[in-house]
Amino acid sequence: MRLAVTSVGRLFGTNGIRGRFGSELTVDFAVKIALAIGTYFNQGEILVGHDGRLSSPALKDAVVSGLLASGCNVVDAGMMPTPALQFGVKHFKYDGGVMITASHNPPEFNGIKVVGPDGIEVSRSEEVKIETIFFEEKIRRAAWNEVGKIKEAPDVISAYIDAVISHVNVKRIAAQNFKVVVDPGNGVSALTVPKVLRRLGCQVIPVNDAVDGRFPGRGPEPTPAALKGVAEVVRASKADLGASYDGDGDRAIFTDELGVVHWGDKSGAIIEKHLLKRAGGGIIVTPVSSSKLIEEVALAHGGKVVWTKVGSVTVSHVLKEVSGLLGIEENGGVFYPPHQLVRDGAMTTALILEIMAERGEKLSKLVGELPKYYNVKLKVACPNELKRNVIEKIEAAIREEGKVLKIETIDGVKAWIDDYTWVLIRASGTEPIIRVYAEAKKEERAEEIAEAYKVKVAQIIKSLGG
Repeated sequence: MRLAVTSVGRLFGTNGIRGRFGSELTVDFAVKIALAIGTYFNQGEILVGHDGRLSSPALKDAVVSGLLASGCNVVDAGMMPTPALQFGVKHFKYDGGVMITASHNPPEFNGIKVVGPDGIEVSRSEEVKIETIFFEEKIRRAAWNEVGKIKEAPDVISAYIDAVISHVNVKRIAAQNFKVVVDPGNGVSALTVPKVLRRLGCQVIPVNDAVDGRFPGRGPEPTPAALKGVAEVVRASKADLGASYDGDGDRAIFTDELGVVHWGDKSGAIIEKHLLKRAGGGIIVTPVSSSKLIEEVALAHGGKVVWTKVGSVTVSHVLKEVSGLLGIEENGGVFYPPHQLVRDGAMTTALILEIMAERGEKLSKLVGELPKYYNVKLKVACPNELKRNVIEKIEAAIREEGKVLKIETIDGVKAWIDDYTWVLIRASGTEPIIRVYAEAKKEERAEEIAEAYKVKVAQIIKSLGG
């Protein structure tokens, strides 16, 4: 078996273990890695959930079997969004959790996320411990009379929905009678977000709301290009907001009332500004792929930014370490610590609605108040085994050209062309691709830079035989 993840760890990538089901991520592998996970949790009680992918039930059963065989007890949470599972682990005080999901990856992929007792995916160092158990065959296999037991979970989803709602001003939101186009993208946020919004007094207009592991509506990743149909529904229905989610519901991308889709660093910056003003300052944690506007908003309101590698696991753990006010990802991930230290699409939506209600403003107005930057995000197919070499060569080429202001290597290569313009080239930790991000004060300039570096990356991959 060769997993589709090699750039971060031997098994674990940016967000768990992922691969194409049946070839890279098999049922046999799932049983063995679950034995290793169960050994790591040392006969603990583990909450297990899964998303709506067609392969998820098979993988879940395999994982449950491995956990039971290691001596762990399993609490079966069924189908639910990742943030609901994470909330359930901490709220009901389980020893850990396992979520079967590949988030935004294409439907043929699936994955396994391991969650610690604090509801956060286990840290990189803990992932290494699980990998060591796996590769060195230090697996605990329970005797016939020590095999774990399985039971159904309590109503995790209801408890989770109650928790989201408890963190916002329900009366203020309900008074606005917001009309919201909710687009789960055929993912599992369909099980939670509509219920949250109806309890907040919103009129819900559902789109792509049938859970379907083939993701027939617009795919599992909510990019502006994929959300053109949602934007049309928002305009046609005269809705106040469109809210779209990735496959497992931990990220939200918003469409304003004019039908303009905004990347997550804009919606994140709106929440950041609101919280910094309320708290009088604080630490904002965000990956190097995020817009410079995050830093500008922080500086303008007494805040400080801590930049990290890309990946929600890293953001969560750094946010916890520094007692941060908020975590933000450009892909729509928002980490609100009073709720939980992980990204959560439903919580993000509730916060945006609360801010709109308190300010009495449309989303377009709130976005319009932010510093203006334009972002372009492209990707280039790249075999996993070539990723490291490609990044090394593109960094060497950029340094040799000597045309940039500075170079940062927190994650991949980020080259600053001037104080307001940058390009980031990094290897995806979840797919066999190289990602190219560019930002500038003018849209045309961002597009030009991104396309130029996409060509350079493609040429390097070709030269390496990819």
